[in-house]
Amino acid sequence: MSARTEASVRVLRLQGAEDLPLPEPATAHAAGFDLRARLDAPLELAPGERALVPTGIAVAVPEGFEAQIRPRSGLALREGLTLLNTPGTIDADYRGEVSVIVVNLGGGRVTLRRGDRIAQMVVHALPRVRLEEADALPETARGAGGFGHTGSR
Repeated sequence: MSARTEASVRVLRLQGAEDLPLPEPATAHAAGFDLRARLDAPLELAPGERALVPTGIAVAVPEGFEAQIRPRSGLALREGLTLLNTPGTIDADYRGEVSVIVVNLGGGRVTLRRGDRIAQMVVHALPRVRLEEADALPETARGAGGFGHTGSR
């Protein structure tokens, strides 16, 4: 078992979001922090419609980490509501408001209200990676096969 990596992420509650809770995990062992909608009025999404929803927070992700923004499984199952650009990445140098691109893939209209939990934020340590240009790549059994090359079953 490896040692856990710990990090502190500073969270700034933005003006107009004073009444919203800061992100927190829903359970003691949850990997993600629930993000809430900072909406001034209900937002109704028709099937196929998308919108950018602010969360009312900005974060300072430490160097060597990223924050990923992911859908909430219950919303996806019940409402067909998910996120575009998933997972979204918050880089260590971004200081703007965290906003979420939601899309209604369900069959009916979905209404989001102020304070609704709309996404989750998961923070990950990143390895230091260096890309090296090569004249050729080592061979593998898979090779260049992709996009369904192993069949449908």
